Amino acid sequence: MRVSTLSAIFCSSVFLAVGAPSALAASTGGAVAGGTTATATPTAATAPTAPAVHLDPVTARSRSVAYKGPVYEKTVTGEVVPYQPLTPTATAQVGATTGGSPVSSPVGVTADTKPELLVPGTLARYVDGLAAAPMSVPESVQQIVWTANQIIGLPYIYGGGHASFTSPGYDCSGTVSFALHGASLLTTPMDSSEFTVWGSHGPGRYVTVFANGGHAYMTVAGLRLDTSAADDPSSQQGPRWRPLRPANAEFTVRHPLGF
Repeated sequence: MRVSTLSAIFCSSVFLAVGAPSALAASTGGAVAGGTTATATPTAATAPTAPAVHLDPVTARSRSVAYKGPVYEKTVTGEVVPYQPLTPTATAQVGATTGGSPVSSPVGVTADTKPELLVPGTLARYVDGLAAAPMSVPESVQQIVWTANQIIGLPYIYGGGHASFTSPGYDCSGTVSFALHGASLLTTPMDSSEFTVWGSHGPGRYVTVFANGGHAYMTVAGLRLDTSAADDPSSQQGPRWRPLRPANAEFTVRHPLGF
């Protein structure tokens, strides 16, 4: 929504030049006339193998974001403890479902202060309508997830999140701006066109922004943060965590430097 405001390893092999006596030895069974058996041992100079660049998925065929693994919560004191829903009805569906998981719940989306959820690994997971940040990613990526969680469930408002990061509702680029601001990666809200030239080109290691002149959304550690319900069974508008799309055609792909 526009608002005005792997290296392929080059292996160079160095071969020992074999002179005429060695060539003669090869043609006579290995013995050099008047000498001993000659053995040519080639050596090779090989560059060290570079580690593969980590890239989180940005597309998926499945629209399910169901997760049944362990979930933890980071407390205000910084302790990581098993996540305990505040009510036994936390898994009750409120409205439509997304891939078998509740779109919202008394514990997650409707809570005044959203819990800082964590899951093992490098992929974010969908838990009670919120995203649980992966443990094995940089803290800034976790902050993006936890910041975005604070506005999940708010309504879509054209221009929302642009006059100020604080708003009763958000549009597409306002949502992306708010999440990035939470990790100190953005100081001023940006519109969708501005995101087409923001950051670095291509997918990021953990965070990827898709933008064009009319829309913007982002993927964070394998989940999509978007105000559009495209490719989402919930059909609900406004800031929400959604399944990855099967394709991201017609969007410029950018990412924050280093992430």
